[in-house]
Amino acid sequence: MSSVQTLPLTGDLTPALHALGWNWAAEDAAVRYIAPVAVVLPEAEAEQLLQAADMLYDMLVQALPDELPDDLLRLLSIPENLWPLVRHSWPDDRHWHLYGRFDLALTKEGPKLIEFNADTATSLPEAAVVQWAALKAAGYPDDAHQVNGLYEGLVEQLRQWRELNDDLEPTLLLVYLPAAPEDEANCAVLAEAAREAGFEPYLCPVDDMQVSVMGEERGVWAQVEPEQWQRFGFLFKLVPWEIMAAEEPALTADLGELLQARDVVVANPAYALLFQSKALLAWLWNVFPHHPLLLEASLQPLAGHAVRKPVWGREGQNVTILNGGAVQSAAPGEFDGQPVVYQRWAELPRDAAGRQYQAGVFWAGEACAIGFRRETGIIHNLSEFVPHVVR
Repeated sequence: MSSVQTLPLTGDLTPALHALGWNWAAEDAAVRYIAPVAVVLPEAEAEQLLQAADMLYDMLVQALPDELPDDLLRLLSIPENLWPLVRHSWPDDRHWHLYGRFDLALTKEGPKLIEFNADTATSLPEAAVVQWAALKAAGYPDDAHQVNGLYEGLVEQLRQWRELNDDLEPTLLLVYLPAAPEDEANCAVLAEAAREAGFEPYLCPVDDMQVSVMGEERGVWAQVEPEQWQRFGFLFKLVPWEIMAAEEPALTADLGELLQARDVVVANPAYALLFQSKALLAWLWNVFPHHPLLLEASLQPLAGHAVRKPVWGREGQNVTILNGGAVQSAAPGEFDGQPVVYQRWAELPRDAAGRQYQAGVFWAGEACAIGFRRETGIIHNLSEFVPHVVR
């Protein structure tokens, strides 16, 4: 796909968003966030994207050894206080990887991996609910086709996670960063899927979670009603492992003790950090050199047209586009001073207005949903989300 064809999406999406409880997206600040168009995605290219995500996930698993030596964890910049949890969770299927999102460039040579958001991928409401609501608001018939099995995939993954850990009470606490309505909306989608999978879910900001390793209070707790506290057997955290390890080392240590004693099980598991680290892009290129789904990547600068990004960067922050060593463009952010990885530049498909489109393919046990983000420059957190229709 070298150019993008779109169709207009008319109709007022706001009532549908309010009805879904996704109120933050209907505010003025997010008016431009949902694009008023749909990408026309040829069926063959949709299938290419799904197959690419499934193959890439298999490659990620194959690229990492059963034993995780110190040198590899150091190369991937895994925080040392998380090494025991990564090693504990990696060989044990009970620590179940629920879902993630592959960001892909749909190039003339086929899909290419940009990165994998393996730990705390967002855009769940957009991909699972809102892009279909956008088609309905525009009057598309019920048989209009989207690649959109995300909700069903989450239900099945959560059911599998519960069954693998049937020695624990099926109570699920979902926590998110305070004052982050977008993260709360993502957790709300997971909570609905969890309820369907047989859990008793409860949502709250992470600051309202209590973790204890002492006596009768041992466990993960939240206040679910006035004067009523509940202990949870399962925890989903939309809080990145590496941020928790850096900012809350005592909490991380206590949670790690509970994990290793099977007082609680956490998703996404600590080993998701292995996939989340952008340094893995360079490791993958070494293990699968010149693989057609990969872009050249290195922990050392690349000659020519390349992208430099922080290993634990998020939301497009501190991404720098380089050409012959000169900076073409750079995004500000909070991740200066981190280790960086260099990746070969990939030309994203563009529309007639020059906006470039990045494909996101959700993996939940298998590749199951597609969505797009578009921007004139570097894709970032508020770049427009673009629904799609398969033709």
